[in-house]
Amino acid sequence: MSPSVIYHEVRDAKVRMMRAGAGEPLVFLHGAGGLSPWGPFLEDLSKNFDVIAPEHPGFGDSGDGAFIRNVADMAMYYLDFLDSLHAGAVHLVGTSLGGWIAAEIAVRNCSRIASVSLLAPAGLRIKGVPIGDNFIWGPEEGTRNLFFNQAYADKLLAVEPTEEEADRQLTNRFMATRLGWEPRWFSPSLQKWLHRIQVPSLVLWGEEDRLFPVEYAKVWGESIPAAQVQIVPNAGHLMQIECAQDVAKRLLSFLAGR
Repeated sequence: MSPSVIYHEVRDAKVRMMRAGAGEPLVFLHGAGGLSPWGPFLEDLSKNFDVIAPEHPGFGDSGDGAFIRNVADMAMYYLDFLDSLHAGAVHLVGTSLGGWIAAEIAVRNCSRIASVSLLAPAGLRIKGVPIGDNFIWGPEEGTRNLFFNQAYADKLLAVEPTEEEADRQLTNRFMATRLGWEPRWFSPSLQKWLHRIQVPSLVLWGEEDRLFPVEYAKVWGESIPAAQVQIVPNAGHLMQIECAQDVAKRLLSFLAGR
């Protein structure tokens, strides 16, 4: 099914938002690369849930996000966003940067959250386990390092972006840098507050993740009370793209049995 695309305004920030499906509301928070086109992963989720995929302020075609200085600000914005939906408790799903934002939302207030699912989130740092530095990776290296199956990288690299798409990518990179540059992709204070996430939680990680190594999955699982941790084989950082059916199946199974 094709999603509807609307602009949703909260606190003077008008953001682009895709929505499709029916059932309990599920909010999907995208990563640093921006809001991707509606693909098989979200399509599978929309067969069981009312899937809402907003574009973060400052990314792509959404508002400039000048009032968002860091991930903590983004989390507070999304608490207002959840209030504005008037949809009761939502299932919160975030990938990478979006997973970090989801965790920051949940440690502040879980009253509008039914469950939290984190797909290889940023946000933590393990001494002795360095993350990949995508700020210094070149365009091809950066694309290839996000996938285990290089056929997906080949397909993306074979397409020349339009001028409009190139502008959107530059906007996304600028905002991602604002949020993740200093310190690199983590909050020194987040881990000590993860115990506040008192809703059913799932941590999914690609076994071959080159950006945030799979060792991080264990730390997230130990830091969030009663979190389930699952490792997806033959998957890199963008597991919801290269293993869309498997990741959607795991997520749907978790949500059905929560």
